[in-house]
Amino acid sequence: MRRSIATVSLSGTLEEKLAAVARVGFDGVEIFENDLVSCPLSPAEVRRRVTDLGLGIDLYQPFRDFESVLPDVLERSLRRAERKFAVMADLGVDLMLVCSNVSPGAIDDDALAAAQLHRLAEAAAAHGIRIAYEALAWGRYVADYTHAWKIVESADHPYLGICLDSFHILSRGLDPAGILGIPADKLFFVQISDAPPLLMDVLQWSRHYRCFPGQGGFDLIGFLEHVVGAGYRGPLSLEVFNDVFRQSDVERTAADALRSLIALEEALGQRLDAHRTVVRERIALATPPPPVDLSGLAFVEITVDPMAELAAEQLLRRAGFAHVGSHRSKPVRMWQQGRARVLLNRTRPWGDDRPRGDVVISAIAVESADPSRSAERARQLLAPAVPRSYGPGEADLFATAAPDGTEVFLCRTDSADWLGDFDPHPVADLDGTETLTGIDHVALSQRPYHFDEAALFYQSVLGLRQHDNVEVADPYGLVRTRALTSAGDGVRLMLTVPAIGGGRLPETAHFQHIAFGCSDIFAAALAMRIHELPALAIPGNYYDDLSARYDLDASVLDTMRAFGILYDRDSKGEFFHFYTAMLGRRMFFEIVQRVDGYDGYGTTNTPVRMAAQYRHMAMAGLTW
Repeated sequence: MRRSIATVSLSGTLEEKLAAVARVGFDGVEIFENDLVSCPLSPAEVRRRVTDLGLGIDLYQPFRDFESVLPDVLERSLRRAERKFAVMADLGVDLMLVCSNVSPGAIDDDALAAAQLHRLAEAAAAHGIRIAYEALAWGRYVADYTHAWKIVESADHPYLGICLDSFHILSRGLDPAGILGIPADKLFFVQISDAPPLLMDVLQWSRHYRCFPGQGGFDLIGFLEHVVGAGYRGPLSLEVFNDVFRQSDVERTAADALRSLIALEEALGQRLDAHRTVVRERIALATPPPPVDLSGLAFVEITVDPMAELAAEQLLRRAGFAHVGSHRSKPVRMWQQGRARVLLNRTRPWGDDRPRGDVVISAIAVESADPSRSAERARQLLAPAVPRSYGPGEADLFATAAPDGTEVFLCRTDSADWLGDFDPHPVADLDGTETLTGIDHVALSQRPYHFDEAALFYQSVLGLRQHDNVEVADPYGLVRTRALTSAGDGVRLMLTVPAIGGGRLPETAHFQHIAFGCSDIFAAALAMRIHELPALAIPGNYYDDLSARYDLDASVLDTMRAFGILYDRDSKGEFFHFYTAMLGRRMFFEIVQRVDGYDGYGTTNTPVRMAAQYRHMAMAGLTW
C-alpha cells in the first residue's frame, strides 16, 4: 500500500516539504491548497518537481462548502470547481477531496446534497477527475461517515466516492464496523491521524492536537482492520494538524511520520494474522524484523565535563562502584557493581550550551538476544545510525540516535565482545560486599514539544510498551512523565518533559537520573552512609504524612527517616527508594527496592524529591 502524507502535516514551504517527504521515503503526498497558493512554482512546475523527486500526488484538497446549497451558490461553486480541475490537470492529480458543508447557509436535505454532488462528479468526470466526499466531524448536517455514504450511494456516480478519515470517525466515537458495508470501489481515499484523549470542542481538537499513529489514544488498528476488510487498497495517508509539527524541523517530522506509519502497518499485519483475516495475503504491509527480547541495560554512559569528573568518580565510589576498566582507545572508564555498569566519558565536545561542571546521560546500552536483528529493525524504522570510530580489534556495536539525543547501543554482554574493549583495572575491594544488583531504570529528559516523538521512537524501534502519561507537581509547575517497558520489564525507561514550561520548571524537568536496583534498601543505605554518600535530605513532614497514610512499623519508619528513604505501594507490592545529592546541575542517582512485584516508580514522591533538590542546589550555590 502506498504511503502518503498531507503537506499540511509539515512545516516550511511546499518545496521544502516535498524534498523532505521524498528524502525519508514516502511514496506520495496530498497537496494542501494553501501550500500551492503560496508557492512561486506553477502547478506544472510543481508536477515536474514531484516527479523528479520520485513522488506522486495522491490527492488535492480541500474543496469546501459545496453541497446542500441554494441554486445561485451552487453555480458559483461549480465555476470555482472548474478552475480547480484545471489546476489539478496541471498538477497531474485525479482525486479531489470535498468536505461536508459547515457553513450556516447549508440546507438539511440529503436528496439535494446527493443531486449537487452528482453534478460535481459529472463535471469532474469530463476532466478524468474523481471526487472523494468526506464527513467532517463538525459538519453542519453531515458529520458521520455512514451518513456521507448514504448520500454518495444515492448520488450514484462512478466518479464519486468516499474519503474516510480516522479522526472524523474516532473522535466522535463512531463504530468503524460500518465501513465493511461500503463497496471497495467506493472507498476512494483513507486518511490517518491519532489524537490524545481530550474533552474539548472537536474542531479545536482536530486543528491543534492531532498526532502521528502511536502518539495518541485512538484504536487505529481496529479502524484499519475494517478498512482493508472492506477491500480498500489505495494509499494510507497521514493528515495531521498539529501546532508543534508546523514549527518543527521538516525532515525530522517527516521521518517521525513515516516511522509511525511503518509501525502502524506492522501492527495491522499482526492483527490480521491473529484474526486470520483472509485479506492479509493480498496486502503488502511493512514487515520489519520483530522486536527482540530485551533483558536489561548493559551500561549507562554519562558524559562529564572535566571539571565534574572527580566528583562523578567520587559519587560512584561512595555508592559502592569500583573502577574496573579503561577503554583502550577512548578516554572512557568503566565503573561496576554487580551487573550495574556506568561508563564515564570525556570524549564528547562540551559546547557553550552546557554549563561547566555539568554531567548528562549520553548513551544507554540495551541487552538484546539478537543485536543484529535489533539493528536491522532499527534501520527499517528509520532510526539514524551513529557513526563511530573503532580501534584495532574493538567491538562493532550498532548505535542509533534517539530524538532526545541519547545514543542507544544494541549489544549482548554474554558474548563479551564489547567488554574486551576495556583494559582491566586493579580493583581495591572496599568492604567485600555488593549491595546493588543492576540498573532498574533510567530517566531521560526530553526537549519541549518532542516528548511524543521520543516515546514513539523507543516504542517502535525497541518494541517497548508505553504506559499512560502522568503529570507530577514541581514546586514551579507540572512535569509530564511516561514510562516505557520491555516485555518482562527488563528495560525500563522514564521520559520527562515540562507540561507547559516557563520560569524555573524546564530546569527541573530536565533532571536525569539512573536508578539502581537492590535487594535490601536498608543494607544499601547503611553501606552508602558508611562510605559518606551524599544523600538527598527529605523533610520530616514527609514521614509524618507517611505514618498517617500507611500502617508502617514505627521502627521501620524511623530507619527510613534516618536514611531519607521514601515509600510507595501499589496493588502488587511495595517500593522503597532514596536519592543521592545532585551531581552537576541535572544528574543524580536513585537506589530502589521493588517488593512483591511492585510495578511503578514511586511517582507520588516526585514532588518531594524535586523540592528537596531545589533546596540542595540553592544551599550548594548552584544556578542554571
